[in-house]
Amino acid sequence: MDVQLPNPWDAGQVSADRVNAVAAFGLTGRQARFLVTVMLHSGVFVGRQYCTFAGITYGQKVHDFVEKLLTKRLATATAIGSQKRVRIFHVHHKPLYAAIGEPDNRHRKPAPTARAIERLMVLDGVLADPAVTWLGAEREKRRYFIGRLGTRLEMHEYPRLVFGNPPKTTVRYFPDKLPIGVDPDIRRHVFLYLPTSSVPMDFRVFLLRHAELLHALGHWTIRVLFPKPLWQAPERFRHAAYDQLARPLRTSEVDELLWLFRQRRSAAVSEPADDPTRLAAASKAFRGPRFQALYRRWLEVGDPALWLAQSPAFLDALERGDARIECLELPHSYLNLSSMIGTA
Repeated sequence: MDVQLPNPWDAGQVSADRVNAVAAFGLTGRQARFLVTVMLHSGVFVGRQYCTFAGITYGQKVHDFVEKLLTKRLATATAIGSQKRVRIFHVHHKPLYAAIGEPDNRHRKPAPTARAIERLMVLDGVLADPAVTWLGAEREKRRYFIGRLGTRLEMHEYPRLVFGNPPKTTVRYFPDKLPIGVDPDIRRHVFLYLPTSSVPMDFRVFLLRHAELLHALGHWTIRVLFPKPLWQAPERFRHAAYDQLARPLRTSEVDELLWLFRQRRSAAVSEPADDPTRLAAASKAFRGPRFQALYRRWLEVGDPALWLAQSPAFLDALERGDARIECLELPHSYLNLSSMIGTA
């Protein structure tokens, strides 16, 4: 029987229902719990990740588990690496996803190797913190946060992207599709982020996209997962986070930024600047990456993108320790395929 999400959200009930539904495919409880984690957060796994989850060494139990998946056609295996020694297992069986209430989850579809490697990294980030309840699918994130925050946050303030033009538009909430963790005491929330470049511009936009939600929560952690080739960049990302969130703009700066952004948008459609001298001065004053990210976010949502940029709330939360920026080096080599990261 397919899992129906309760309202209000009850993580324990949903997890138990999902595990029972997956176990009905002939799996043990531990195997079912692992597969639910995989389906929600990556769609793929390697043998050592099952070992981490189960607290066992690599051996017969891992072999029996993956062979069961392959025999039942719940998953397929792809050999990768220079010598094809490592297999990535892709869990794709549609009835299995339907059983957990996610029949159309994107993890069912085959992914390029580079994207599969990135998903393995995300799964490692989830497995590294088993005490946290991890939210994966868009609808369960919406259900959870709406139940928690109620009217404190309007729907247009949640992380989202809008596609198309009115009246025919499509809204995708939590479009970054990264896990969000809920601490056992339901006080702090952990937002995972996986960089695919040493330049933190996309990270800055990620922070802005989540700014209203972070502000409403009050207690949060941004946990950046670094593959080994990018580990030289953690300070760059910490600086970007503080630069983006913890430097409140003055009202006069916001006014000038809004004027500058409108001029830039007009220039994109070949309209002349209202005041070329003012445009040159404003472009020079607001030329840093912080303002590039704000402009990208402004193009997505308009003037509200700058409302929280004036607030000292993020600076205060970081100084109190209610908010944190964490950088975590992932311990695995990921088959030395670092050159493929970010190319999918």
